[in-house]
Amino acid sequence: MNGLWITLYLAAISIFFGTLLGVILSFMRRSKIKVINLLAQAFIGFIRGTPLLAQIYIVYVGFPTLFHFNIPDFLTGALALTLYSSAYISEIIRSGVDSVPFGQAEAARSLGMSSWKTMRDIILPQAVKNILPALVNQFIGNIKDSSLVSVLGVADMMYEAQVVRGSTAMGLQPILVVSLMYLVVTVVLSRILLILERRMKLSDQR
Repeated sequence: MNGLWITLYLAAISIFFGTLLGVILSFMRRSKIKVINLLAQAFIGFIRGTPLLAQIYIVYVGFPTLFHFNIPDFLTGALALTLYSSAYISEIIRSGVDSVPFGQAEAARSLGMSSWKTMRDIILPQAVKNILPALVNQFIGNIKDSSLVSVLGVADMMYEAQVVRGSTAMGLQPILVVSLMYLVVTVVLSRILLILERRMKLSDQR
């Protein structure tokens, strides 16, 4: 159970800061400045094209090499998960913004609204409604992906399962228990997602 809270904490931190960074990346992708656009594309392409485990080791080894001081293993795992999720969330946000009909922006601009006000008050509220299921699915994915930070010694569920295996000489049972715990968490979150989707559909019908 101690590992469960660490797992949920890691997933929550990474999805929160990953969303903030994802918003920035999505606007960089939409930028008309070519250098900014290319930087965002390069970062997203690298993150999406390489394994998360490799990225964890890059942060773990690269951060002390570049900045000459170590960060705690938990923060290393949280940072790697944040960078990983930000690339996917940026694409989710970009697709959500693109899903809003272009006429909405044109109508807002014809009323004298600035580009920023149009994005904040017209585009983003509709985009968030469209991308909420994908964001929840990303959160569920982060919960499962967080098991990889156990290689750093972070005491998440998978790490605690290995501790139990070592202290009790049980091979399969701890892994089955942890798998069941992951399953329960993901099923609960999936049910919450279904409830949110139904409520949003009802609000649209009204």
